[in-house]
Amino acid sequence: MPATKDRPALRGLRLLLLVAVLQLCACTSMQLRPDEQQAVAGKTYVITGASSGFGRGVAERLAALRANVVLAARRTDLLNEVAARARAAGGTPLVVTADVGRPEDVQRIADETVARFGRIDVWINNAGVGVLGRFEDIPPADHARVIDVNVKGVIYGSHAALRRFRAQGYGTLVNIGSVESEVPLAYQSTYAASKAAVLSLGRALNEELRLAGSDRIAVTTVMPWAADTPFFEHVANYSGGRPRMAAMDDPQKVVEAIVWASVHPREELPVGWKASGATVSHRLMPDLTERISANISHRMQYETAPPAPATSGTLHQPVEAGRTVDGGVRKRMEQEDAARKR
Repeated sequence: MPATKDRPALRGLRLLLLVAVLQLCACTSMQLRPDEQQAVAGKTYVITGASSGFGRGVAERLAALRANVVLAARRTDLLNEVAARARAAGGTPLVVTADVGRPEDVQRIADETVARFGRIDVWINNAGVGVLGRFEDIPPADHARVIDVNVKGVIYGSHAALRRFRAQGYGTLVNIGSVESEVPLAYQSTYAASKAAVLSLGRALNEELRLAGSDRIAVTTVMPWAADTPFFEHVANYSGGRPRMAAMDDPQKVVEAIVWASVHPREELPVGWKASGATVSHRLMPDLTERISANISHRMQYETAPPAPATSGTLHQPVEAGRTVDGGVRKRMEQEDAARKR
């Protein structure tokens, strides 16, 4: 059939593949060069959600580059553990116990950082929570708490950081979004809404900075694919099954991307080919992309997940479990799939 008679869907698919290939070919390796690593030494980084997952990985990576790392989260004992590792790696840590859903706690992070180090070079809004299940099965208080942490917490952190950056004339704000900032996922409705808000906030702030001529202040939104962190151990869950996700990335990949973005800020940074491909796909074929994503989510969470009781996870109170960068979810899912096939 001549190209002029191709159906629109086929033309869209060809365009999608072309754009995806071009985007992937244009991607720069998200590894700092030796000279860039040296430039990190002595800089002051604020990291929220620093007790596990991406936050802990970023803190330990920056400490190894001899940065000042301000570690903020709710679990003081675990922050002290991360601080000891950071100090042993060559960094200078500061522990600030804080709940980012409380504006006074976030302001205290900024105040204690400036009191100790005199400035803030990079602020990373990483703290985040989630809830799984059908929207109407989730208690309203749990929906609200996701917004308190993932949206209000990022607003509070961005506000404190930008006020400081304006005063000192420079700075980089790194907000951790998600591929769900672009592609909302069924059974994660409020989480998806919160991450879309993070992306829109970053876009609006960049325009304000442009209009103000503040070219030494940058805002970047990092958008990872789902990664194997303790997030899935901490998540509130009303689906009836253990939390599962397809094709998870290694968390260290995202850690390196966050560190890279702190040195090379860009407005939006999907991490890896899956996040990049999903973002491009959604912009070209939003309905189809959302249907495919929803079908995968339904299969993983409602058709293949072993039974699990309802839980509010760490939404309202922290727990002892989930203290590392890697969450062990991929290994656990392999064991579950093997057991199901017997």
